[in-house]
Amino acid sequence: MSQPVPLGVESRREPWYLRLPVIADVRRSVGLQRGMLVTGLVLTSILVLVAIFAPLLAPYTWAQTSADGVSFGTQQPPSAKHPFGTTVSGFDVASRVIWGARTAVLVILAAVVMSIVLGVLLGLVSGYLGGWLDRILTMITDAIYAFPSLLLAIVMSIVISGGQSSAFGGIMSAAISITVVYVPQYFRVIRAETIRLKAEPFVEAAKVTGAPVRRILFGHIFRNSTRTLPLIFTLNASDAVLTLAGLGFMGFGIEPTSASEWGYDLNRAMADVSSGLWWTSIFPGVAIVLSVLGITLVGESMNDLNDPRLRRRRASKKATSADTRGDEPTADAQEVR
Repeated sequence: MSQPVPLGVESRREPWYLRLPVIADVRRSVGLQRGMLVTGLVLTSILVLVAIFAPLLAPYTWAQTSADGVSFGTQQPPSAKHPFGTTVSGFDVASRVIWGARTAVLVILAAVVMSIVLGVLLGLVSGYLGGWLDRILTMITDAIYAFPSLLLAIVMSIVISGGQSSAFGGIMSAAISITVVYVPQYFRVIRAETIRLKAEPFVEAAKVTGAPVRRILFGHIFRNSTRTLPLIFTLNASDAVLTLAGLGFMGFGIEPTSASEWGYDLNRAMADVSSGLWWTSIFPGVAIVLSVLGITLVGESMNDLNDPRLRRRRASKKATSADTRGDEPTADAQEVR
């Protein structure tokens, strides 16, 4: 009878690419959870690929109203020339939906990068140093929760772009507003982990050996305090898409000649709905829903898979099932016992 393989031996023999976060999560997931994760990854990948290859996928530019000297016409139904029809301004709906994916991805990248950099840095410093600095930063971040993200986005849009809805102003106003709202979440998570980890023996050993503070923060504490960041990252990204769409829907977004934006297109399509012109609103709306759904599914699935309490619960069920059938318990079940 072959001996059971010790925990960790199989994972050490696996290629490095199989141990990457997303790939490892897909391999560990089963059943409905795997279906949710794979669905989210597919939807998110489509969003990113459409944004990257928008110039190749879109039949026209986002502000084009004619081709070969012939006008597209306004509110034209879907046809071979315009698969998603045209808007009241004569824009091709398919082209604007495709180019809108690039605008959404740019907002996500800008918001997430700024939120992570500021929140993680402040959380590390506050949790490690403590004292009056920690109390002040904690008080400020708690007060920020009182600001509604959409209201803050409107204010930022006016301040940054001076009321002119340019592509830069619309993207940066949404990104900065999301950054300000989500910095406290990154801050609180990293601060709590830093306070816990700085009392661990490996951190104390690094202090005794004379390691600089920068190395302790980023080489020891940061690398062990990022377990919950994927969920916050995905919430940040999905909220960025919704905030940008909200700005555009209320008229504080991006002008159609500067860039394509789904919220603005929904705003312009409001009058078409009562007239039975469904194509000008359904496609931008579906794009928003699928983008937010894909990012949220990825974040929730990864959070469940990396939650030790859920892993322990699944392992306990495996152990109970093995005892009922009289089988040899799995490695996870043996660990729980």
